[in-house]
Amino acid sequence: MHTHTLLDSLNQAQQQAVAADPVNQLVLAGAGSGKTRVLVHRIAWLIQAHNYSPHQILAVTFTNKAAREMRERLGNLLEDGVAPFSTRSMWVGTFHGIAHRLLKAHWQEAGLPQNFQILDSDDQLRLVKRVYQGLNLDDSRWPPKQAQWFINGEKDEGRRPQHINEGHDPFLATMKMVYHAYEEACARGGLVDFAELLLRSHELWLKNPTLLGHYQMRFRAILVDEFQDTNAVQYAWLRVLAGKDSRITAVGDDDQSIYGWRGAKIENIQKFEQDFEPVAVTRLEQNYRSSANILNAANAVIQNNADRLGKSLWTNDGDGELIDLYTAFNEQDEARYIVERLKDYIDEHGCNNSDCAILYRSNAQSRVLEEAFIRENMPYRIYGGQRFYERLEIKNALAYMRILVNRNDDAAWERVINTPTRGIGAKTIETIRVFAREQGCSLFDALQGAVRNQAFTARATNALKGFVALVDELEDAISGLTLGEAAEQVIRQSGLLDFHQKEKGEKGQARVENLQELVNACRLFEPEDESLTPLQEFVDKAALDAGDAQADEFEDAVQMMTLHSAKGLEFPLVFLVGMEENLFPHKMSIEEPGRLEEERRLCYVGITRAMKKLVITFAESRRMHGSENFNALSRFVREIPSALMQEVRIKATITRPSSYGAARPRNNNISQQDVNDFPGLSLGQIVNHPIFGEGTILQFEGQGASARVNVNFATEGAKWLVLQYAKLEPLN
Repeated sequence: MHTHTLLDSLNQAQQQAVAADPVNQLVLAGAGSGKTRVLVHRIAWLIQAHNYSPHQILAVTFTNKAAREMRERLGNLLEDGVAPFSTRSMWVGTFHGIAHRLLKAHWQEAGLPQNFQILDSDDQLRLVKRVYQGLNLDDSRWPPKQAQWFINGEKDEGRRPQHINEGHDPFLATMKMVYHAYEEACARGGLVDFAELLLRSHELWLKNPTLLGHYQMRFRAILVDEFQDTNAVQYAWLRVLAGKDSRITAVGDDDQSIYGWRGAKIENIQKFEQDFEPVAVTRLEQNYRSSANILNAANAVIQNNADRLGKSLWTNDGDGELIDLYTAFNEQDEARYIVERLKDYIDEHGCNNSDCAILYRSNAQSRVLEEAFIRENMPYRIYGGQRFYERLEIKNALAYMRILVNRNDDAAWERVINTPTRGIGAKTIETIRVFAREQGCSLFDALQGAVRNQAFTARATNALKGFVALVDELEDAISGLTLGEAAEQVIRQSGLLDFHQKEKGEKGQARVENLQELVNACRLFEPEDESLTPLQEFVDKAALDAGDAQADEFEDAVQMMTLHSAKGLEFPLVFLVGMEENLFPHKMSIEEPGRLEEERRLCYVGITRAMKKLVITFAESRRMHGSENFNALSRFVREIPSALMQEVRIKATITRPSSYGAARPRNNNISQQDVNDFPGLSLGQIVNHPIFGEGTILQFEGQGASARVNVNFATEGAKWLVLQYAKLEPLN
């Protein structure tokens, strides 16, 4: 294979990026424009046309998967006789992987023991908790998760404890103290967390000019993928390593920078041209994934962001189908529409379930969708996440509820006896377990027996008594409440809500939203078994739902995921769901500077996942955070030119440019269920009932004789009625 054949399979912009002289280069690679291909060909070109040895090349990616793929593709390319040597001597890996390799090779210069251990996130949290014990810190006031987040954030910015100026801020002063004690604990144990790998290898350069000089001589070419996701310390590390003589090829897309909350700095790609000048800039704008309508929609949305480096995606393929916009009455109607639409699409196109993806902004949105899939017996998988009832915070809340149903539920006690943390250590719990085994009784009985027999220190005894008192108080607090109110009480009074609210970042936010969604599930729960209390029945149903496992690894299943998890993936059919103000863009982002732009980039990522068909849905009313919300259609949808969209109705597709969900009469065949026996009724319709008066139809369920309708009455609130007995009179 010769240099000209290396370029044969590439388009003009790709050729330009691959065959550029060895200078600093910024490749702005739009979604689906072949960036991995360009990176791999660029490396092959340097080896072949400029006689670089693989030994002189460093390629940095963001995931191990991307690093493996790069090696594989490079191997295939070079097998065609480009070079007699292997790429084994070339360094390809993630930032963390390469930093680890450096520290392993130069442990002495880095001030580490030779056999230092890497801490994963769970290990790190456990260590922070041990540090708390040593400092006698109240972990209900300063959750350890918050300290973990703080330490990692400071390291990502390149700051050690001595660089933090706490002023008169008690939070900063406490965090600085924890950070300092944590560093000492790491040093004693020869432990290194993920953020430390990078910070320590950056400091390695700064403290050892000779070593740095060696690597600057060695790596003549540095290639970095997903450059828009670099954080402060990664950027600083690269700048120092590149020095004056190495040449960097930075490949990325400022329009897909969606990890600001994780420390990524979009400024890095924006200031690359000044910091590394002169820089050759190439834009990859030809997209090989999506139809023109989808790309035009994505371009129209993203151009509303300021400070872009600027590019516009285009394709040689045709316009393709219009984007569908479905206005649901509420989130149940939305979920039902999606499942029905999926079935039709899969039948019609003979495609796999896994060709279809549902993308949502907030993890909590999955619950209603999951229920619709379970009802219809359709296999689904949550990509990069867990099903609703398997999520940690939901399991914790349910464990409290289970204890209220049955004091002798050992598994539930074990789960929450120290969650949120209340000073009941592992030793104490083990003693209670042993006691329970010896006495052949439940943990709860064993706990009370152990307290009576003064088996523990005063501190542990008080903590245990406090926990029993909390459960007693909860039991009193929820008597006489509806299930929804009881759930809200449990989540608040147990301290779970507060605990997760103090956790920073997207993860803490998602946990809080999931807990609020659990309250929604309880509010909407319809008890059927009169022999059980609603709480008992709900807890049992949740356990069954959790056991009703999502599709097996190998089963063909519809993919469900958050927009963040979707980056880098592509699907023939994509649903963007819950496209409403306050949900997406997320209400938190509307107030914070820079966050709205990041939400818009997230929307751009979502739109550009779709290859052939994009369906956008939004609900006129949605239960969020425990109450009914009426949100406007998302500004992002309003930024899409109406000529690219059509509004759809169930079983009656109207093809006309959308009017963005303006208020309008709904036609009768909008409900999915066959309510043909009751032709005068439709979702959203105002009806009169002889006893309850006027109300609005929210939902239909079931068919024929068992069909039910959910009506929201002005005086009585929402009620489920059996249609054939309800005597509902439509009002125009």
